[in-house]
Amino acid sequence: MPTLFRFVFFIGFLAALGVGGMYALTIFVEPEPREISQRIPTRDLFGNN
Repeated sequence: MPTLFRFVFFIGFLAALGVGGMYALTIFVEPEPREISQRIPTRDLFGNN
């Protein structure tokens, strides 16, 4: 039974690290807005006739 508890605590610890990492990313990383332009071929605009 102690092995099961160790496994559960280890999985919980890994989950806590993952959640903490995601939280840190939302707090400390600010995305930079920028314009994106992409050329679309004319044949794709009017469909395949």
